[in-house]
Amino acid sequence: MNKVRTPLKSFADSPLASRVVAAAADLALVIDRQGGIQEVSLGEGMDPDPNWYKLAGARWVDTLTKESQAKVDALLGEARQGRTARSRELNQLVEGIGEVPFRFSAVLLEDQKRVLVMGRDLRTIASLQQRMVTAQQTMDREYGRLRQADTRYRVFFHVASEGVLVAEAPSLRILEANPAAASMLGESAEALQGTVLPELFESRSRPIVQGMLAAVDAGAHPTEVQVNLLGQTEREVTLAISLFRQSGSALVLVRFWSSGVGAMPWAARAARMLSVLEALPDAFVVIGEDRRILSANGAFCELVQQANEKQVIGQPLDRWLGRPGVDLNIMLANVREHGSVKNFATIVRGDFGPPQEGVVTAVSALDGKVPCIGFTIRAVSSRLSLVPSTSVMPRSVQQLRELVGRVPLKDLVRESADLIEKLCIEAALDVSHNNRASAAQLLGLSRQGLYSKLRRYGLAEFEPG
Repeated sequence: MNKVRTPLKSFADSPLASRVVAAAADLALVIDRQGGIQEVSLGEGMDPDPNWYKLAGARWVDTLTKESQAKVDALLGEARQGRTARSRELNQLVEGIGEVPFRFSAVLLEDQKRVLVMGRDLRTIASLQQRMVTAQQTMDREYGRLRQADTRYRVFFHVASEGVLVAEAPSLRILEANPAAASMLGESAEALQGTVLPELFESRSRPIVQGMLAAVDAGAHPTEVQVNLLGQTEREVTLAISLFRQSGSALVLVRFWSSGVGAMPWAARAARMLSVLEALPDAFVVIGEDRRILSANGAFCELVQQANEKQVIGQPLDRWLGRPGVDLNIMLANVREHGSVKNFATIVRGDFGPPQEGVVTAVSALDGKVPCIGFTIRAVSSRLSLVPSTSVMPRSVQQLRELVGRVPLKDLVRESADLIEKLCIEAALDVSHNNRASAAQLLGLSRQGLYSKLRRYGLAEFEPG
């Protein structure tokens, strides 16, 4: 066989056939009627370990892992009937090497007694996929940290009891205003955007504001002064101004609060946060370390078809969430390791209706007096499939890389195998000089079967006509 270290003597009479097998297979085996391995051949890219050739003489099924043995009879049976044998992924055991994953296809030889089995080594693909998954997880964690920082800023900005304005340093036009500032000025946050900062203060206070801005711009330490806001009621406030830079631009941070009024008490802030969680349209539930529910909002009770919170408190969360013993274990393991889990696809079971799909986000609060984990659950009634249609196959390793994080690993492996099958078809067409009948025979396919795969893989230039 051309470019194969140990030629298959009974099959290599045709140089064309030898080239096809060399291009399409990393490992080639000739299997007799009793399932024994008569001949072994390695492709050029394989490690020439002599242990591979010890497979000769053994029954093929005995050299495979237990979970792969059930697939052998089906693969060989289809080939011996003259049908196009569907490729199967099998794990080959080799002494001194261990378990090696292959994608095998089978072709009946001309003597109608033996079967040629051709396998592609999947170790490189599996290693590449693992690296892609690791890189994607690293990117997700970094992106998550940036999102968390931005979220913390937004939360602090909106819940702060003191008025906060952000303005451009040169023009002093307001870019952002928080709800407290809008309330104290008697305007909406949108209406304040674009307003020149000094115009928000009473005329006698504007020189004080201008002086503070000039001092801060000159590098002076920011101080607090008493000024009057311009509004329906000219209320006196304490004003503080500071300067900072972001993305190469200088910005002014303005804070003001009613004189003599401190920050909102913690109890009031907690009460407001609880009222928001209770009114949240997404289900929200808190569990303890024993997985039993500590509290839940009305949306969660409605989702699991319970009348009120009292009926769910003390119950295990996995009574309603996820596949028993599977999903909740995975989520809790990730929460304990990373502190949170986002957009975990699962199912939600109500007591009186059919299960429905859901997306879960969870975060831990294990350092408090009562360690707990909070979950937000969003029911998705018509969620699009996470697996892309197989009618459009990835064309390259880069496209496979883009699927990481959006497609389960088992589907990535299937798509990778389809990519390899496409490459084998292209190799057969190349060595047969685009003779489709010869290519179909070399691949063990019917002409109609080959045409179907040409259409599937978008090889329009090879189709008839």
